Amino acid sequence: MAKYSVVTMPGDGIGNQVLPEALRLLKAVGFDAEYIHADIGWDCWCREGNALPQSTIDLLARYKLGLFGAITSKPKRQAEAELRPELRGKGYSYFSPIVTMRQRFHLDTCIRPCISFPGNPLNFIRKKRDGGFEEPLVNVVVFRQNTEGLYAGVEWTNPPAEVRAALATHAKFKPFADVPGADLAISVRIVTRNAARKICRAAFEWAKQRGYKSVTICEKPNVLRETSGMMEEEARNVAREYPGIALWSTNIDAQTMWLTKNPEEYGVVVASNLFGDVISDAFAGLVGGLGFAASGNIGDEVAVFEPTHGSAPKYAELDPPIVNPIAMFLSAVMMLEHVGETEKARQIREAIAAVVKQGSVRTYDMMRLPGGPNAIAQGAATTVQMTDAVLAELDRILGSDVAAGRELAVAGSRSR
Repeated sequence: MAKYSVVTMPGDGIGNQVLPEALRLLKAVGFDAEYIHADIGWDCWCREGNALPQSTIDLLARYKLGLFGAITSKPKRQAEAELRPELRGKGYSYFSPIVTMRQRFHLDTCIRPCISFPGNPLNFIRKKRDGGFEEPLVNVVVFRQNTEGLYAGVEWTNPPAEVRAALATHAKFKPFADVPGADLAISVRIVTRNAARKICRAAFEWAKQRGYKSVTICEKPNVLRETSGMMEEEARNVAREYPGIALWSTNIDAQTMWLTKNPEEYGVVVASNLFGDVISDAFAGLVGGLGFAASGNIGDEVAVFEPTHGSAPKYAELDPPIVNPIAMFLSAVMMLEHVGETEKARQIREAIAAVVKQGSVRTYDMMRLPGGPNAIAQGAATTVQMTDAVLAELDRILGSDVAAGRELAVAGSRSR
């Protein structure tokens, strides 16, 4: 029997291309796992009116560990139009299955590392005073509260009378009181103290365990006084428990400017749901973009790991596939770290770093080419070729580690 069981959810589009490549790496590094396929995404929605089937929920509840590819999401009217004819007009409403999964399993801690690989041609550079250029090391990890905020799903178009009546008790609602219901859309931003405290503590714990010197709370408390105010208040409360780690506070709008001026000054960043989504994508842009952006969704019992890119349907039908699988690889690395297989995680990460630094194998995004069938003719590596390159490097690393282990064993024997 395998040591681990992993629920694999390729999902839509390029998720079906990159996830199998990650499994090749996990096999090569000797990860002892059984993989259980589960359906999720757009096809499930069109067929069943539910993008997250109960069968997938049951598998995650049983095995507690998931590896996820990508999903397609479309606007409300288009989603309704693509349902099976017999399901249309029956009250089915599309909701992101990954958001549903996060809420269903209380995956309230989202971790998004944004760490640059030396030699990546997509890394952030800036001009020096003498006219040259420098490439600062970006080593940021964003902690995003994953189940609340504006993604909680509490929203209406044409809100019911009792909602309007409640809103009317607030003085700031007066300018909207006479807006016709059909012309009024409302989304509620929800922050709870317990969830705010939990995500802040997770950020400080990460900083403490990995030697980061600061945690930045990135919110907007000067405008969103109640919700961002609570996030910042809890960050200050938690910071008192970690006297060796500085707490910085930035506004989300200003942070998007500062991260392109001095990104190397930031370490761990913590934010509510939407702001964490925004700032993690912004930092990811400094280290290669979504082709290098991995994430983990962590709950008390269940954990699901995924690249942050979408399903990229315009690339999904290309044969051979051309998309960059590194974000998926790094998501698998995060999964390994989560279950305590840190040595296997190190080996895969080192193999990726070596391939990126050597630069002889690069996908179309790394070559700054337009995506499409012509990219390969211009020298871009396919998805499979990138995996093959990482596997070759991994084979070298594994061989070196075995040789080093033998030398240590011989040295230990002699010392006795």
